[in-house]
Amino acid sequence: MVNYPKGVHGEAGPIQNQIKTGKTTQKGLLFGRRGMGLESEINEANEYYLANHLAVIYKKPTPVTIVNVDYPARSAAKITEAYFQKPSTTDYNGVYQGRYLDFDAKETKNKTTFPMKNFHEHQVHHLANIVAQGGVGFVLIKFTVLNETYLYPAPELVRDWQRLGGHKSLSYQVIVAEGYPVSPSLTPSLDYLTAVDAYLADLTTGKRIGQPSDDVRRQKGRL
Repeated sequence: MVNYPKGVHGEAGPIQNQIKTGKTTQKGLLFGRRGMGLESEINEANEYYLANHLAVIYKKPTPVTIVNVDYPARSAAKITEAYFQKPSTTDYNGVYQGRYLDFDAKETKNKTTFPMKNFHEHQVHHLANIVAQGGVGFVLIKFTVLNETYLYPAPELVRDWQRLGGHKSLSYQVIVAEGYPVSPSLTPSLDYLTAVDAYLADLTTGKRIGQPSDDVRRQKGRL
């Protein structure tokens, strides 16, 4: 059992996910990896980026105080009670082409919306601080049933959080309109740096500066 600090709620999932590697066929890409968790896909991609000198990105360690440990076997240990020392911020950070990246990863089984309750207020504030200091902040959102992943920029997330109060949901249409799709690839299976490239290009040209389009406004009005 892991106990969270007051006011912070945990999300289901193992403390440490196993990194999956394997088949490099297109058929395996489309079907064999459909059940692969987002965190495992990102971890695999990060190993590929590091090995090929493309980027240095790591999953942030979460400080944990272990209280009780059981030893069901001589060669195994099982943590039965632990406490997070402080609320975590985001899942990943690192450097890519001289830019500091800081981002979180979220999944949902919903097909038409993404619940804002999946984010904690301190995470949103952290991303706002990253952007204010010139860093590149974003979230990777995966619609597991649709097998679609999008990069959603931090400035939009902060604005949506302020508008929705962290209690409602973002529509799938808004995420598609304002985000960047991460298309499946062969190696790695989730080459999210292609979406980062598109986002950085828009930041460079100033495309992301200003108010959202009329189409996006209309979509947001339906939330």
